[in-house]
Amino acid sequence: MRKYWGIVLTLALFVSCKEGKPVQKGTVEVRANQEPIITKEFGFNIEDFIVIKDTVKKGDSFGELMLANNVDYPKIFKISQDFKDTFDVRRIAAGKPYTILKSKDTTEKAQVFIYENDRINYTVVDLRDSVTAYRNKRKVKYVEREASGVIETSLSEAILDQGIDYNITNGLSEIYAWTIDFFRLQKGDKFKVIYKEKFINDSVYAGAEPIEAAYFEHNGKPIYAFAYENDSLKNIIDYYDEDANNLRRTFLRAPVKFSRISSRYNLKRRIRYYGYKIRPHKGTDYAAPIGTPILATADGIVTESTRRGGNGKYVKIRHNGTYSTQYLHMKNQKVKKGEFVRQGDVIGWIGMTGNTGGPHVCYRFWKNGRQVDPLREDLPQAEPLPEPLRPDYFAYIDPQKNQLDCIIYPEKIEEKNLLTLNEENGTKSN
Repeated sequence: MRKYWGIVLTLALFVSCKEGKPVQKGTVEVRANQEPIITKEFGFNIEDFIVIKDTVKKGDSFGELMLANNVDYPKIFKISQDFKDTFDVRRIAAGKPYTILKSKDTTEKAQVFIYENDRINYTVVDLRDSVTAYRNKRKVKYVEREASGVIETSLSEAILDQGIDYNITNGLSEIYAWTIDFFRLQKGDKFKVIYKEKFINDSVYAGAEPIEAAYFEHNGKPIYAFAYENDSLKNIIDYYDEDANNLRRTFLRAPVKFSRISSRYNLKRRIRYYGYKIRPHKGTDYAAPIGTPILATADGIVTESTRRGGNGKYVKIRHNGTYSTQYLHMKNQKVKKGEFVRQGDVIGWIGMTGNTGGPHVCYRFWKNGRQVDPLREDLPQAEPLPEPLRPDYFAYIDPQKNQLDCIIYPEKIEEKNLLTLNEENGTKSN
């Protein structure tokens, strides 16, 4: 009698309350005269061609690549002129993979050129007979994943330590950018997320989709977040909590991603260099490497983009009749006076212009003409979910909320080791 041993793989990170579906058993019929397997890629039978795979090198041009593979000038010209909307030959980028399918005759002329825009999307230039170009996508499999973690040092470390896609770090920081001060996370803060991973050919990882639902517990305060399309015509998706409140605020918490606060707003600051006299600091300094992008924290009109004294190069934005913001010590500005900017737009880069002892941006925040501490302000919320959409929203998030509540946190390594040691000694941990 044959014995079949199952292999059970326990993943502490991805745990679901739901019972798995039973494995379907069946029989496979093996035929003696099976047809030969046809290898297809990008929709072409690869066996019919000489296949060249490479990446675009610095200085390469589409024309040179085609000439090197025996394509004549008229076809190259036709592609460059007639298919700009589908394939702009001027925009092939260094580092992008491409495939050339060449004829197997003595000419070895390129028949098809395939340019990979990214892991999923690609552009086909068919050089056979009449030239044509079109875009296509690889077949993608989406797998729902659940993840959770407990913060010991930082959010990014808690995520990377457990092998979660780094984009989930960005996703969480953007979802909660208005409600959580990520510069003041506490040890023991917790998170849970539900998202989908993309796979090409069932095995090649192709990145993570935007987070569908999340839970973040900061300083003991739980905050749910659910992605919901509030305008199907404009395809606008926002994140709302369990009471349908929009998690966005009219202002971002910080003008720099993943920086650190090097100096806070302090009206009673004393500096040794000035004999410990009171030198008020009416801004919040975010230290980051030179060249780090500085973001507009809200929509508004640029009222100043200049250089002046100790401020160095700076930008000032008027958001409405109540609020204005200013960003000092830039390396360079990206915007000019009079321009309209949107929340999250890059308006300049971290530098050391003016009076500064290191690379940072001094972020100043005005309310009714007076400088205040933005980290202590109760920033106004974006518009809540319209009342007519709320019944559908609550029905939509109910199973997601239950799923989040069922996700358990991974065991700490030291606790897991202690449990194993106790089991080996025949004792139980308290």
